[in-house]
Amino acid sequence: MTTLTKIFKNGNSQAVRIPAELAYERNDMDVEIERIGDKIVIRPARRRLDQVMLKFSQFSPDFMESGRGENEEAQRDGL
Repeated sequence: MTTLTKIFKNGNSQAVRIPAELAYERNDMDVEIERIGDKIVIRPARRRLDQVMLKFSQFSPDFMESGRGENEEAQRDGL
């Protein structure tokens, strides 16, 4: 689908209006923008895994010390 739109100035940045038929359903998401030659590609931001260890470090040292409680793994037949 090709649609024409305008580039405009917003503060010190250039902005582009995304027509409704091409808009994402959500307005609360981060996007990545990249120039590839004469194209500008906008896509939903990928979740970065470099923050995973930071999240894990926020758990207390005794997290899950007593196991999973009622969510114990069921016995399964071998493959």
